[in-house]
Amino acid sequence: MGLYDRYLATRVRMSDADLPETVALVITERDLLGDGAYTTLERFFDWTVQYGTETVVVYVSVLDEEAIPTLQRELENVTAPREIAVRVPDDETTADAPIQISIGLGGQSEFATAVQKLAESVEKGSLDPDDIDEAAVEEHLVFPTDPDLVIKTGAERLSDFMIWQSVYSELYFTDVNWQNFRLRDYLRALRDYQERQRRFGR
Repeated sequence: MGLYDRYLATRVRMSDADLPETVALVITERDLLGDGAYTTLERFFDWTVQYGTETVVVYVSVLDEEAIPTLQRELENVTAPREIAVRVPDDETTADAPIQISIGLGGQSEFATAVQKLAESVEKGSLDPDDIDEAAVEEHLVFPTDPDLVIKTGAERLSDFMIWQSVYSELYFTDVNWQNFRLRDYLRALRDYQERQRRFGR
């Protein structure tokens, strides 16, 4: 760790402000094609644990659906300090691991599927429409986690990412591309988060 990294780390640790309990990372399939991309991801997981994060969500946006099986195989085999759950399109099993990875599973599709399941329950008579609330929707999401902090590398757009869960998240955009993402970039994101006053829509 360099001198500047130590400085940032000290500021993060000495601050009275809270650190995010849930951190989400938004990257693209192309980000994972670069040299060392998976090593950077493994380091990222270590950094999150080191700075108190309980849950990590990684969303990989995908343009070429044929790349999904390869990405799934690679991501299921990365080294991580905690259990990983990887989900792809058509896999509707709830991701309940400390590290959750979505490959090409768009937020709009995830939300639509949750609504369809609720509609089926109403049709079967097992659910009263008046009982449908936010908690009922969240019970049917593949990723039921609400990120405190969302980090997007390389560009200022989120794609189709967790549209329900991230409504009150703090968004952090960095121009640094994923292959160049370092500890100092993560610490900057944490400092930015600590300096914000969260309002949760109020």
